[in-house]
Amino acid sequence: MTDRPARLAIGVVSAGRVGAVVGAAWANAGHHVVATSGVSRDSLRRAESLLPGVPLEPPDTVVARSDLALLAVPDDVLPGLVRGLAAAGSFRPGQIVVHTSGAHGVTVLDPAAEIGVLPLALHPVMTFTGRTEDVARLAGCSVGVTAAPGDEAAWSVGEALVVEMGGEPVRVPEDVRPLYHAALAHGANHLVTLVRDCVDTLERAGVQQGERLVAPLLSAALDNALRHGDRALTGPVARGDVATLRTHLRVLGEAGADLAETYRVLAARTARRASAAGLLPAHAADEVLTTLQEKPS
Repeated sequence: MTDRPARLAIGVVSAGRVGAVVGAAWANAGHHVVATSGVSRDSLRRAESLLPGVPLEPPDTVVARSDLALLAVPDDVLPGLVRGLAAAGSFRPGQIVVHTSGAHGVTVLDPAAEIGVLPLALHPVMTFTGRTEDVARLAGCSVGVTAAPGDEAAWSVGEALVVEMGGEPVRVPEDVRPLYHAALAHGANHLVTLVRDCVDTLERAGVQQGERLVAPLLSAALDNALRHGDRALTGPVARGDVATLRTHLRVLGEAGADLAETYRVLAARTARRASAAGLLPAHAADEVLTTLQEKPS
């Protein structure tokens, strides 16, 4: 087994937002996508756009035709799919089987590994739209790579495949894969919720074009957080302005109890981080946390 995979016949299950894009990236690197699967209208559209001329086949046929089977399906679907494909005899010794789930490592591929495939988990750390621009966005994108412990050759194959799709491989051991995925989901998913709550609240206050208003503020906050860590914290919590916090909790409570509770939880987390970073003296942090625990009047 070499560090750089040979030209491979790749089967994509299925032509979803991730599978079609990764398949297209490998096709651009010189591999041959021989088949894909998909039943929804969106999947058919993505296959036509990103994998033109690639035939649509049932998943078991796609896998059986491939040297590298890419399983790009939702986290909860993956275990049953692997078991079903193994029971159908779709896998064969010497195949490479890759999944793109962030939540799973390679043990989910055990039914295939027992047949003699090389199991890999390659998780691109980006959000996908399923459009052609995603292929370019893979350039420089980090990809979490997991292979069997101690199998250095397998790790090298995984890293080479990531480089070929344009990404930057990052080794993620099997035992930390769930925590790795939880961290990414916490950041990416909850960031969207936080931004939309911000914009919706502005609109509730009668402020128009909320997205345009907050874009520079939120972009700067993200950039500062990535560059400077907790030293980037600012606002009433980091300053210990408890009167302002009480006002925020009151008006947010009037806007919606769930919104106020979210603010309360995040403000408490912010206070603890600000205190640990030396931005907020201990007595001020205690006062902030006490204020946040006060019952709404």
